[in-house]
Amino acid sequence: MIYFDHHSTTPMDPAVFEAMKPYFMERFGNASHGVHHFNWEAEAAVENARSELAQLMGAHEKEIIFTSGATESNHLAILGLAPYLEKSKRRTIFSIEIEHASVLGPLEQLKERGFKIIWVKTASNGRVDLGDLKLKLREHASEAGLVTIAFANHEIGTIQEIKEISKLTHEVGAIFHCDAVQAFGKIRFAVNDSGIDLMTVSAHKIYGPKGIGALFVRRKNPRVELDALFWGGNQERGMRAGTPNTPGIVGFGKAAALAGAQLESEAARLEKLRDSLWANLKEQLPCLIRNGDATHALPNNLNFSIVGVDGPALFGRLKSIAVSNASACLNGSQDYSQVLSVLGVKKDLAKASMRFGLGRFNQDGDIQVAVNEVVRVVKELRQMEKEFQIQTGFKAHDLVDGECLND
Repeated sequence: MIYFDHHSTTPMDPAVFEAMKPYFMERFGNASHGVHHFNWEAEAAVENARSELAQLMGAHEKEIIFTSGATESNHLAILGLAPYLEKSKRRTIFSIEIEHASVLGPLEQLKERGFKIIWVKTASNGRVDLGDLKLKLREHASEAGLVTIAFANHEIGTIQEIKEISKLTHEVGAIFHCDAVQAFGKIRFAVNDSGIDLMTVSAHKIYGPKGIGALFVRRKNPRVELDALFWGGNQERGMRAGTPNTPGIVGFGKAAALAGAQLESEAARLEKLRDSLWANLKEQLPCLIRNGDATHALPNNLNFSIVGVDGPALFGRLKSIAVSNASACLNGSQDYSQVLSVLGVKKDLAKASMRFGLGRFNQDGDIQVAVNEVVRVVKELRQMEKEFQIQTGFKAHDLVDGECLND
């Protein structure tokens, strides 16, 4: 089975694994308690990894806080900022409804605590309506505390106009938090140039280990003050108590260094594979509807809906490729894309959507396998649907004959 679900997680790069190995058995010291050689060795490895992350995102080493992953980082950014927002009487937060569940969750918690959450409009392609953001920020300028919008969407791959969003945020004196989990290591950007004040990243999205993430916390212009979520230790500038996960941190640093060294060439390669996949599918199958923005998109993302098929049946018949139709962290009991649902895609089409996340180890031959598999399964299901409608007269899904009005 060929893996095409790199938005969900990535396989660890062998070079990352090799970098981590000594810190399990040989260099096992406690990086937060430097009183002897073993601990100094671990501490030096952690600081080197911090430097590697800082270099890729254009930050200062002291602005990197290691966490257990993106969910904790998003919680630390949003819930950790809440006391400051309360003290400054800026209890209004702005976001969009297609954010990841680990952002929507803490926003819901703050809403229950009396914070006002204002939802900004998005276009059908997932891009923020900048006019609506500008209007709503100015309407609530004196109470605006935080804007939290992801750099790139986790399902449809749409990239936001981050610099403009940041500019509008800072015009009213608010803080800008950006979940950059899907963008970090995939497209080149720097936090200072982008105007980001808080930024979430994760190792296992860039061929590093699971269970380790980081939060960029700006030190000046503006200096962002966060309250810790855990107490009892002064690790990570007092923002994250607990013994550092040295092997995971080392792996994250190595993964960031590898991503940075080949970022442009790898992005171009993946974009070429992605475009080949889409062109071949469109040529052989009518009625495929691309979701997201085809121009402002992650180079490795392709999300589309298939007219005339049953979603669960579609995924049940795929034997050669591993793909998904939604985030691994769905809200509640919804079994189809929350993002597509918010963007107005019909339930049947949201269930019959495919999210391809191409990755470092995918090659040209994998694309042909994927095309053959999808074409075969879709044609089988559409034929079954046609025969079912003829026999019963019941229309479960739109039939596909010739041109597709939805295309």
